[in-house]
Amino acid sequence: MTIRTLTALTLGAALLASAASAQTLRYTTQGDALTLDPHSQNEGPTTAMNGLIYESLVTRNPALELEAELATAWEPVDGGWQFTLREGVTFHGGEEFNADDVVFSINRAKAESSDFSTLIDSVTEVEKVDDFTVILRTDGPNPILPNQLTSIFIMDEGWATENGVEIPQDYAANEETFAIRNANGTGPFIVEERLPEERTVLTRNAAWWGEGEFPGNVQRLEYRPITNAATRVAALLSGEVDFVLDPPLQDLNRIEQADGLTVSTTPQIRSIFFGFDQGAEDLRTASVEGNPFSDVRVRQAIDMAIDRSAIQRVVMDGLSAPGGMVASPGVLGYTEAMDAPTEVDIEMANSLMEEAGYGDGFSVRLDCPNNRYNNDEAICQAAVAMLARIGIEVQLEALPRAQHFPKIQNRETDFFLLGWGVPTLDSHYIFSFLMDSEGSWNATGYSDPQLDELVAAMAVETDLEARGELISQAWTIVDEALPYSVIHHQVLAWGLAENVELPIAADDTPRFRYAIVNE
Repeated sequence: MTIRTLTALTLGAALLASAASAQTLRYTTQGDALTLDPHSQNEGPTTAMNGLIYESLVTRNPALELEAELATAWEPVDGGWQFTLREGVTFHGGEEFNADDVVFSINRAKAESSDFSTLIDSVTEVEKVDDFTVILRTDGPNPILPNQLTSIFIMDEGWATENGVEIPQDYAANEETFAIRNANGTGPFIVEERLPEERTVLTRNAAWWGEGEFPGNVQRLEYRPITNAATRVAALLSGEVDFVLDPPLQDLNRIEQADGLTVSTTPQIRSIFFGFDQGAEDLRTASVEGNPFSDVRVRQAIDMAIDRSAIQRVVMDGLSAPGGMVASPGVLGYTEAMDAPTEVDIEMANSLMEEAGYGDGFSVRLDCPNNRYNNDEAICQAAVAMLARIGIEVQLEALPRAQHFPKIQNRETDFFLLGWGVPTLDSHYIFSFLMDSEGSWNATGYSDPQLDELVAAMAVETDLEARGELISQAWTIVDEALPYSVIHHQVLAWGLAENVELPIAADDTPRFRYAIVNE
């Protein structure tokens, strides 16, 4: 027996033993947080985990409404936004929270290795007015800065300096730092144990400023990633865990019909789509010279060949909303007309392939995650068969998201599946990361100076009507350029023990400060 096996068994026994603990909530998902460094990876499950430990100036409640967190008030001032900070807050290590930590953290989040820098690239200076007042100076008026700050977590400057983590982990370069397994936030839960991909235990922060202000009574969170979908469901059915964040859609009825279990569902603000590297001179994995994806007719042909209704019916068990925009309902800029799914037309798609000079087809690799989105690998498998009908032979490479995402961030993929949630509920977030020429998640090589100008303009336009027009113009450009082929918007499903009350949220983020475990 290996030490690792022995450790796993010991931890498993401990997990079962703790089942009887009062107000302990045990939960699982298919994939662990990628890092505990709060500024390294702008990725849903990672941000959700870090949001239990760290806090931002402004946050969102389960209804996704903005509310105060480490700032108690905020208002636009000449040259930026002023934030009044919450007094009497301490970090988990006992250090007092003040304006110096905000100055440090915002500047840290703007570092080159931060995956959040795009969110706050309008911030030119963080000015400390006094110990509990800061002004974030911006390069022009930024009407959505509070929305953009909901994912920018605040670290203790002294702790970061002491442990040599003044700069965020460079995740794409596989950098190892103290901050990826250790944390010192102000949030409602403290890291007791962190074994990546095995187990994370968080205990309630008795000194948390929010004690008594939220209904939650959870004293201990025990998280264990379970990659295998059947094993995740079995853990819920057997009572080994109390909450599964991502139960397989085909098992929802079984869960709901089981004694003591329930299911919550809601539309999610996350869109699933394929991306094409249209900017490379030659594709890395194609059977032909040059880049077929640089021809919009090939991208249109692929878009027409994908049967979204079949994916919804067969792959997603009806729990998806086929779409045409990388924006779901609820995001500013969304329109039903723009979101209409492309109709399947194989004859027209083959004609477009012929016109583009690829009547004989070609082969290419599709990179796909297998532990991030609902039925992600199955969606890709369905696309393989659909694209064969227009002569595109697809080699599918499905990998865990820890290996898949660096391919996108390092622009090492020709053709990929990605999902995108919008925590700001504003289209600027989508354009700036995915479509702007400098977007950090734009692995398509798509670049349009006119779009870039619109993205820059909507970031500083305070007239709501004028700003809406900028967003509309940008979506029209993207719709014609087709840098991505949208499949659908996800529908969330959570599986819970009936004695657990946890409000589901459209951003798929469990907010355990609201969770109640009934005895």
